[in-house]
Amino acid sequence: MRDTPLRLAVFDCDGTLVDSQHSIVASMHAAFAHHGFDLPSAETVRRVVGLPLDVAIRRLAPDVDEAFSLEVSETYKASFFQLRQAGGVVEPLFDGIEAVLDSLDKAGWLMGVATGKSQRGLVATLNQHNLLRRFVTHQTADIAQGKPHPDMMFKAMTETGVLALHTVMIGDTTFDIEMAKNAGVQSIGVAWGYHERTELLDAGATCVVSTADELTEAVLAMAQD
Repeated sequence: MRDTPLRLAVFDCDGTLVDSQHSIVASMHAAFAHHGFDLPSAETVRRVVGLPLDVAIRRLAPDVDEAFSLEVSETYKASFFQLRQAGGVVEPLFDGIEAVLDSLDKAGWLMGVATGKSQRGLVATLNQHNLLRRFVTHQTADIAQGKPHPDMMFKAMTETGVLALHTVMIGDTTFDIEMAKNAGVQSIGVAWGYHERTELLDAGATCVVSTADELTEAVLAMAQD
């Protein structure tokens, strides 16, 4: 019998685990150019990272209807795949992330990912860093409802058997924090991603950390609550 409850840390991917902004912006620009749209600024693209792709596209191009946003989404996916095949996808891990995963694993935490990526995209990213097996649950926008809907969190907790009381979401956008709030779990914001510290706190983050060491300390402290 376990003396302590199972605990689950769910990480966002883009902007939290890896810095994928350049590849995302390049693929979005390629998709918009293909369809004859004006190119959104890089900053505007970063603001929608984490949302379901079709929703993100409608925010970038408000005049596009839902059906056409799905068509543009497919163009984006094809552009991203071509970029990856050509070796042009750059998604480095943020500093200290592997050490965070090592520390949580050593402390007995289960770990998962909840991302706006597709399963194919997430697997490719994690495999690039030999991290796929570090995460016991992989929640993506093509198998669950996208952020900020709580579906990904509910599925992650169901798959692992961990209660909301012992689950934390870690992310860099308000979409991550809102998803956690909607699922009834705590959340930690990271300041190295795509939304500002004040936005994350206003969205309901328990705290916002600036370094990987601070992230480890914040997660482990939750086990003492």
